[in-house]
Amino acid sequence: MPRPINRHSATNLIELFEKFGNDEKCRMYLENLRWPDGVKCIRCQSEKISRIYKRNQFHCDACQYQFSVTAGTIFHDSHLALRKWFAAIYLLSEAKKGMSALQLKRTLRVSYKTAWFLCHRIREAVKDDACELLNGIIECDETYIGGKAKFMHESRKATLKRGKAGLANKTVVLGAIQRGGKVRLEKGAFGTAATRDELHAFIKSKIAEEAKAIFTDENSGYQGIADDDTLHITVDHGDKQWVRGIAHTNTLENVWSLFKRSIVGSYHQVSVKHLDRYLDEFEFRFNNRHNPYLFRDTLLRLLASTNIEYKNLIADEDAA
Repeated sequence: MPRPINRHSATNLIELFEKFGNDEKCRMYLENLRWPDGVKCIRCQSEKISRIYKRNQFHCDACQYQFSVTAGTIFHDSHLALRKWFAAIYLLSEAKKGMSALQLKRTLRVSYKTAWFLCHRIREAVKDDACELLNGIIECDETYIGGKAKFMHESRKATLKRGKAGLANKTVVLGAIQRGGKVRLEKGAFGTAATRDELHAFIKSKIAEEAKAIFTDENSGYQGIADDDTLHITVDHGDKQWVRGIAHTNTLENVWSLFKRSIVGSYHQVSVKHLDRYLDEFEFRFNNRHNPYLFRDTLLRLLASTNIEYKNLIADEDAA
């Protein structure tokens, strides 16, 4: 297997261009990642393979099937050069606060539609559907993403109940983080506060039953989230209490701060419809913040992912 790019090297970008300056180098790297023990037929798994050099394909001598290294992956049937795919993957995985489609358009010299589609395909590929449950000491909190009430049209404000205008343009995002470990994020309801059922369902799906302790703020919706084997300690933010012994939610507050800065500084705005993909991308990048082989591991995710069609991305949804 080719030596992975060293994420902490000062010449990472230069190394990227040197290693993957043309599509042939990119294909060879993908081949070594996909089949570290030698090329196998993607249909029958036979190792009796011949190369078709002129078409950059393989021929299975057992079942006569012909395929390429990108067949059955997110790269299949893409008209974008592999070297541009590699550059986009590197830039999105390395940028601490992400990169907008507009910036990627300028950097790669592609159309905005291509850059936007490329970003969302990568985000869809890196999401973790089968994530391990958090354990140990856990912090839980929620935040709200969206426009401010003062920017709403007066006619829409008038239809809202008193006190609800502040959440009318916002989507709740639920979060849990293991001290010294990974974070789990999930998009919640639009235009309303997180309910008790929503909070409990999220915690049950993301946190192991044997977790040592769960720390939250004073939100009454968190009551009853712990059993006899798990401590539940709250800090009263409304009373300006931020730390109570070892109990606090400051680690998760830092996650919220970083994500919101990525919206303000990189994306400028995100739609409710696609917010879950931005969260998937952020979660993957945050959980791999100390991974020296992040570029390689991101490529492995993409190799294992099928393509999402453009029509599915732009399809109307109730939350859009």
